[in-house]
Amino acid sequence: MLLRYKADRRTLLVVGLYFIVASLSYIYFPSQWYLILPTVIVNALLSFFCAIIVHNAIHCPIFKKKAHNKIFQVILSFTYGHSVSAFVSGHNFSHHKHTQTSKDRIRTTKMRLKPNILNQLLFFFVVAPGIVKDENDFAKLMYKEKPKWFWQYVLELVLVIGVKVTLVILNPMIGIFVLVIPHFYAVWGVLGTNYWQHDGCDAMHPFNHTRNFTSKALNYVAFNNGYHSAHHEKANLHWSLLPAYHEKNIAPHIHPNLNRGSLVKFLIEAHIYPGKRLDYLGNEIIFDKNNEDVDWMAELKVNQNHLDLGVED
Repeated sequence: MLLRYKADRRTLLVVGLYFIVASLSYIYFPSQWYLILPTVIVNALLSFFCAIIVHNAIHCPIFKKKAHNKIFQVILSFTYGHSVSAFVSGHNFSHHKHTQTSKDRIRTTKMRLKPNILNQLLFFFVVAPGIVKDENDFAKLMYKEKPKWFWQYVLELVLVIGVKVTLVILNPMIGIFVLVIPHFYAVWGVLGTNYWQHDGCDAMHPFNHTRNFTSKALNYVAFNNGYHSAHHEKANLHWSLLPAYHEKNIAPHIHPNLNRGSLVKFLIEAHIYPGKRLDYLGNEIIFDKNNEDVDWMAELKVNQNHLDLGVED
């Protein structure tokens, strides 16, 4: 078998389904106004699911051979509209190594708006500038330290941007509805998950640093990413093994308020009604006055963290 885990047959199925739907949508884009919105929604959801796959792949490549994984990362880049390798700096190094601290570019404490729903909806726009800056700085560092990683990143970036721009130019309206909007939703969505996974948790606690969602339906379509505490403890553990790890090593120790069933119920409670921004114990969140980013790259030792570089170490 080419795959390291049989469970990734589902991964390949979803990726294949994305390309089939996106291709058919671009070629046979509906002229009826009432079919345009469903077409955009289906493409956006599939692109979002592929963004979850991107997250999984940079932690735990799915194929046994590096060459196959490098090709797969190029293919995956087309599904959410950006280089897969670009995910490494902001996520693997900044977020995983420095969760919810000033060195975490996607820490939820950057958001301090009164209506909590706005914190969720606008999270992407606030954290994106720091992520882009880190991506560029990290690429420059990799050009010197890990040239093979750098050229993998460039290959993914040039191909996906080149193809997307070409398709948009050929047919602007269809390109925007089938590619630009779904890809934006995928990136907005996958970054936005960080807000409800970590906001109000205790970053310094060995177990209560992350919120989990155990719904079987959710975890089936999200490749078990609801078991987020297990993922933070064992970032390179394959997604199919997260539920068992959670039950054995997380569930007996984590505060019950951080082990939720329904994601929808939590989002309604936290963002709509009563919509209060509270920590996992029900207390009002107190923020530090200093909300500035701190550089994490200055102390980075790339050769000691090769497992976090994705497929090209």
